[in-house]
Amino acid sequence: MKTLSVDLRERLLAAYDAKAATREMVAARFRVSLGMVKKLLQQRRRLGEIGPLHHRAGRKPRILPAHREQFRRHLTAKPDLTLAELRAATGLDCTLPAIHYVLADMGLTFKKRHSGRPSRTGRTSPARAGGGGAAKVDSIRRGWSSSTSRRRRPT
Repeated sequence: MKTLSVDLRERLLAAYDAKAATREMVAARFRVSLGMVKKLLQQRRRLGEIGPLHHRAGRKPRILPAHREQFRRHLTAKPDLTLAELRAATGLDCTLPAIHYVLADMGLTFKKRHSGRPSRTGRTSPARAGGGGAAKVDSIRRGWSSSTSRRRRPT
């Protein structure tokens, strides 16, 4: 269903306001539903505007700009707060990933950066082994025939 243009909405209301027609007659004249006329009248009475309200649809954010400022203040004071501690400090009722995404959007991360030099430990894995051709001979089970699935008796 398409959104009605503001021009059409204005003409609908002008026709109704002229007292020349009822809501049913306005709906029939402009080929819209009676419910649309009712909703448009209600929207004008309640909000004072008649434009589309798509920007109001959807889930409302729980973390508001005021909370973002609280996050910034708390993390400036104590940068090693965990997400759970940050949630408790702000008194929010939201998930930890929600806080993580807001902090990432703000450019704040919790990545731990090591300030010391990297360790100089030796290699932990053994030296590289040779080719695998010789090992394949030992991996074949003795007593099995490769051409049939029957077991042969060792001789």
